[in-house]
Amino acid sequence: MSIELQFQAWKEDMPDQQWQKVFNQYWPGYRAWFLRSGTVGRPTYLECRKALRTYMPELIPIWERLVELAGGGDVESRFLSLWCPPPYIAGCSQGVWLDPHGYEEPMLLRNYDFAPVLLEGNWISTRWLGQRVLAMSDCLWGALDGLNEAGLSISLSFGGRTVSGTGFGVPLVLRYILETAQNTAQAVSILKRIPVHMTYSITLLDQAGEWATVFVSPDRAPEVVHQRAVTNFQHTVEWQQHAKATHAIERLEVLQQNLEYASHSHEAIQAMLCKPLYQEAWLRGYGTLYSAVYRPLSRSVELLWPQQSWRQTIQNFEEANRTISLSAY
Repeated sequence: MSIELQFQAWKEDMPDQQWQKVFNQYWPGYRAWFLRSGTVGRPTYLECRKALRTYMPELIPIWERLVELAGGGDVESRFLSLWCPPPYIAGCSQGVWLDPHGYEEPMLLRNYDFAPVLLEGNWISTRWLGQRVLAMSDCLWGALDGLNEAGLSISLSFGGRTVSGTGFGVPLVLRYILETAQNTAQAVSILKRIPVHMTYSITLLDQAGEWATVFVSPDRAPEVVHQRAVTNFQHTVEWQQHAKATHAIERLEVLQQNLEYASHSHEAIQAMLCKPLYQEAWLRGYGTLYSAVYRPLSRSVELLWPQQSWRQTIQNFEEANRTISLSAY
């Protein structure tokens, strides 16, 4: 059985007709997800606006523009704030590779593991707050991973806990970091002050080679850990069923070895496209939908699949569409 994924690379400096087209395409699905516990189960418009103004005021004009493009409705505005959204769970492996010989630039490597039907597939180049941002979109304006003009790259992975609380959906936090931060240190400071609604691990790498892994949760203080490899648990496995289904322990062991012992970038990258890091359980929601290689120094990013690659840079971003076929079992 074959699964087809659609990816679209597009550029729009400020939100306009292209973003509106994407919104209209995905809104029915997002609306059903957002309202699955009813409107009373979600924060009010005023609560959402207050949260954005408190924690990410720079994004308010962009949010208002998006709400306008979305039709100006109450539900749309509350959803787009990403304040206390419904829970969602993904997989993912990510880590930082440093050349032991010092010849090649550092890389942020990540595999995004999720259900194919829930992939947006929008690879977007924007200039919302002054600096160019290239990111893989989620929740219509959040980011799963990305790179900015200052040379800061970032990615997320689910932290392996079902607890949810008061905070933002983490894709919007990543977007905010890409829009406003210049380096890893600034990004870490942001992660320490913005609440998130679920448990995630965030990996950062900037153009100077400075990196960090930050564990964030709604009920625990943010923690910066000296850990270059991350899968889907923090310190110890707390959700055994999820860890077993996604091979979280096995993936971490292989990823740690890969990042520690890979002598060249090609070797480190190829490991991401092989089992157990590359997962094929797409029909169960744990398949690798894309691998990404971020090189902050050269401001470049490459999306990878076993038989294809797609490279873009901050300076030269080309609009295009790609159909990726995956063999499912």
